[in-house]
Amino acid sequence: MMMHRRQQYLSEKRYQNFFNNKEKTTAFFEKNTFQADSEDQEKSLRARHFQKLIFKEILIRYTAGDEINNLIPLMESLINSYELLQKKLAIYEGTPNITPLTIDDWLDQYEECVQVFSLCILLHRSDLLKRFVSLIDSAGYGGDDTLYEDLLCKLLPDRYDVDRWYHDVYTPLVLAIYEEDKREASNLLKKYCESWYPAFKQAPWHDSHKQGDESSYCGYWALEAGAVAFLYGIDDRDIDHMVYPKELVEYARNHQVSNKFQVARIDAGQPCSKAGFWFTPAEADSRRYFNQGEIMQKYKNLAWEDTIWYWSGNE
Repeated sequence: MMMHRRQQYLSEKRYQNFFNNKEKTTAFFEKNTFQADSEDQEKSLRARHFQKLIFKEILIRYTAGDEINNLIPLMESLINSYELLQKKLAIYEGTPNITPLTIDDWLDQYEECVQVFSLCILLHRSDLLKRFVSLIDSAGYGGDDTLYEDLLCKLLPDRYDVDRWYHDVYTPLVLAIYEEDKREASNLLKKYCESWYPAFKQAPWHDSHKQGDESSYCGYWALEAGAVAFLYGIDDRDIDHMVYPKELVEYARNHQVSNKFQVARIDAGQPCSKAGFWFTPAEADSRRYFNQGEIMQKYKNLAWEDTIWYWSGNE
């Protein structure tokens, strides 16, 4: 049942239809196979189907207003599903390091890639991010795209500095990362949100909301815009565009996490609660190691008041 919709295109009926269809298709393929030329192809088609189903469930739950914490177990299932998909594709295609997403040739697959990056980032799951990135890196994409690397470099070690990107639609977002004027960075972030949906006219999900309650619509989200705002400390207070995931960004900035994977944030001046690497959007190239109990550093002369440190992993 929907709580408070984050996008008004989603009807109660469409939401119910999604889960009814999910239950039916899951039951159907427990006893039936996908049409395929070989057993290996069938297994790859099956893996792709259920990977997409989990991804769509994450989107529709967020769109419907589900509690953000409820997305985390689904993210674990999603990364598992990409790993299974990669294994099945590798067997079927005879290519050990095949990518589950062809991000250089297909804009919608690149978008899916950075959406998954962004969900891992905003939900403070750098452990899942590392696993997913390894699938894409192994296919040769590491060090080849600026946005790809800029989403990763604050959380994962030994990333690449590269000044080119595959798809022009991401230009305002890349420029926002490197813009020194904070007001202009906010303007570029807003411009990106405004240009995002029209850029995806060829995507299979574009205009799906116009097809009624039986459509494939699950939500339109420029999740990477939120991840960039979070990672690089960009002021997003004036951004109210429908595709901007404001509540996910607020969660990333404010939520305190205490589990075996993450300690999400610590204010400067407080003792470090977990030894490891941390970063702050308040300073460029800030990722550094803190020992447990060490006082978290505060940066002065900031355009904003607080220095907040976010967990960035053990290595």
